[in-house]
Amino acid sequence: MRVADKNLAEIWDQGFTVVERFLDPTILKDARDALWEIYPKPEEYFADPSKHPEFARSQFSGLRFFPYPSWALNRVAVYPDLVDAAERFLSTKDIEIYKIELWAKYSGAINYDQPHHRDFGNHTLVVPRLDKRHTQMTTFILLSEVTAVDGPTKLVPLKYTKDLPLTPRERALGEFFDKEVSAEAPAGSLLIYKTDVLHRGSEFGAPQRSRFVMLVDFQERGWRWQGKMSWPHHAGRHEMIHALERMTPRERDLFGWPPPGSEYWNEQTLADVGARYPRMDMTPYRKTAKRASRRVRSDQEPRNPRANPPSSRAGRQDAADGPLMHGEGVAGMSSTATKRVREA
Repeated sequence: MRVADKNLAEIWDQGFTVVERFLDPTILKDARDALWEIYPKPEEYFADPSKHPEFARSQFSGLRFFPYPSWALNRVAVYPDLVDAAERFLSTKDIEIYKIELWAKYSGAINYDQPHHRDFGNHTLVVPRLDKRHTQMTTFILLSEVTAVDGPTKLVPLKYTKDLPLTPRERALGEFFDKEVSAEAPAGSLLIYKTDVLHRGSEFGAPQRSRFVMLVDFQERGWRWQGKMSWPHHAGRHEMIHALERMTPRERDLFGWPPPGSEYWNEQTLADVGARYPRMDMTPYRKTAKRASRRVRSDQEPRNPRANPPSSRAGRQDAADGPLMHGEGVAGMSSTATKRVREA
């Protein structure tokens, strides 16, 4: 389901929105079935919780990080309507996924109550700007129904907190209980919120209840003080190899993969990347590699040396060495890639 404009506007207005039945039913069913490759089914867990002591160690013991054994789960993170919502909310197509987590909770394993807090503490080195720039879009995709007794996330609308400083990030337990909104929704629903919004996890209200969610977070590419996960760190895992092989070029781009047309692609990289990912279709990269190579050579070599005296070339070099946006060099290239082009 495409996220409506009114929902995206609501995020700016109150700090969060809930889109019910967001996921396609088949995508949801396949993802739920794949959960049991990672977690015990609720009936299995509650038959004997002592067999699963790991979930009692902390509130966060149920976290599992991307990538996952099944494409049925991995594809949820790159669900087209989710990417579309992020592009529209962040007002750019130049975005990246900076965090993907699965989170399972089982009632009775531990007390899941939390004080209200803001998530930016481990999403950025600094603090969020509040003028719609440098924004991060954080999400919960509900893979199980969440009712009032299923430990719903509880959020405080911005109208109650807009005058509070961003620091401290955490408030006293109970301070905003009378102002919070409980994010209850059917399985397949989507919660979107900003990292400056006060929210908390809550305790289960009944025995033998469970909750399963996937958290997928987006940001505009290039702000080096923001982020959470390093995807190359996971690149040696066979789950990551299989996930990248199944993705489209656009989906890979969300993880920092060089897109078609990048100067990275040449005959050597096409061959070696194809060998590393044998089931990946390299055609989109191969089609544009020669054009990208020609562009790089054209940028390096003056067409008419007489028309480009040393002083004018130096002037262009000085301009290229000026301030760079987003910590990057030439548009679309990293600073390292830019340096290679200049020095080639």
